[in-house]
Amino acid sequence: MRCNSPLWQGELMEARLNFYGTPVGAKCVKHLQAAAKVIMDSALPAATRHLVEIRASQINGCGVCVDMHTKDAAHAGESATRLNLVAVWREATVFTEAERAALELVEQGTRIADAAGGVSDDAWANAAKHYDEDQLAALVALIALINAWNRLNVITQQPAGNYQPGQWG
Repeated sequence: MRCNSPLWQGELMEARLNFYGTPVGAKCVKHLQAAAKVIMDSALPAATRHLVEIRASQINGCGVCVDMHTKDAAHAGESATRLNLVAVWREATVFTEAERAALELVEQGTRIADAAGGVSDDAWANAAKHYDEDQLAALVALIALINAWNRLNVITQQPAGNYQPGQWG
């Protein structure tokens, strides 16, 4: 199978739109960043946040977010082993039960259109065993937010690879 991606053809990928440089886009980004700060300041563990951001971004094919969140996680001390195993977390032994519950929730929440019933009661109950209501609120908000960022970046074809840890906050 031949890939028609510009990256496979030896060309540098360019974004379709500088979303962040438009008046409407800049206003939207400001509010998304404010929501991200609320989540970042919550009691949801940082390691869980990173894993959730990475897994949703992998599912959605958002290269810029995979680049950003894996680099930020590594910079925060996350191991290469765990980062390399996020996509296959079910078969990996390096994640806690709480992290596994969050990864299941992010997968079901990200694939909501693909799942007839949305997020299952079992996935919700498992997450609720490991996180209190405030943490669950942060987790649900994070899943919604990372999916929004993924869609903005994928739709506008933002290129990946040049992110430096902490570059955007």
